[in-house]
Amino acid sequence: MVTIMRLPEPRGPLSDALAADLAAGAGLAATTIARAERLPTDPGGALTDDDLQLSLAVCYELHYRGFDGVSEDWEWDPALLQLRAGLERRHLAALRELIGQVPVSTEPIDQQLTALIAADDGPSLSSFMAKNGTLEQWREYLTLRSVYHLKEADPHTFAIPRLSGRTKAAMVEIQADEYGGGSAERMHSELFAGLMRDLDLDAGYGALWDEAPAVAFASVNTMSLFGLHRRWRGAALGHLATVEMTSSEPSRRYSAGLRRLGFDGRTTVFYDEHVEADAVHEQIASVDMCGSLVAGEPGLTGDVLFGAAASLAMDGLAATHLLGAWKAGRSALHRQDALAA
Repeated sequence: MVTIMRLPEPRGPLSDALAADLAAGAGLAATTIARAERLPTDPGGALTDDDLQLSLAVCYELHYRGFDGVSEDWEWDPALLQLRAGLERRHLAALRELIGQVPVSTEPIDQQLTALIAADDGPSLSSFMAKNGTLEQWREYLTLRSVYHLKEADPHTFAIPRLSGRTKAAMVEIQADEYGGGSAERMHSELFAGLMRDLDLDAGYGALWDEAPAVAFASVNTMSLFGLHRRWRGAALGHLATVEMTSSEPSRRYSAGLRRLGFDGRTTVFYDEHVEADAVHEQIASVDMCGSLVAGEPGLTGDVLFGAAASLAMDGLAATHLLGAWKAGRSALHRQDALAA
């Protein structure tokens, strides 16, 4: 039996009105559109705005598994898509402000991706978790990451029909591993769910949305935006390539952090799998997938690098949020009592 998540608790005027409209099913109210138009236009805080990011996540979720009690007809509702487009413009403006100008050269795209990653100076969350992360901090970290990992690979997979030839074949090769190579229990989303259960967290799809901070939604919203728009197919591939190129060593450190707390291979298998798989995927993603794409469509080089920079920037934003909260001695979650029994 497939469990469908309930609508999350609103976090502001827009998400409140949007949830009411979706549940009622009578169409998008004029007041909801007006509330969206009254969101702050300054891109500076858009990526950490709970109301904006949750509302955008709700709009995107209609393309994934939907919500209990919400009609599937909403997925392509013209008024809702118009509202979503406005939120996307704010999200993109904030991404561009955060990332700045991404340099593009004539070097092979895999070398440009490698240089972009090497230049990243964001905080290392994995190093902290390996050496210092407490059990409670681990539970908060997994709560944040559950917004993505319980649907791992799905946002990028939307880009596959927009591709062809070797580019498409390379992406399918990567994604097939993400989905367990045909074995449901080996799907990375299932391995992550097992990790959550071992740390006494609710592993139900979307179960911890009410606890996750805005940056968790901003990260997945970035992936969804890239994957759902043909115009951003280059960014989707650059984002995926960067995930594959940067996760092997951090996964090793995350695994070490869990073992330090007394967990064994049954719990660390999610990270252990990424140590091996992503080391293999790195060349496929950067050379075969992105290299083939820009060889056929050189004009997408800048988009590939923008997607890569967005991946690094969103990881940095999440790490800054978590480490900043913990350094201040407070919870990094949306509700202070989020994980209370």
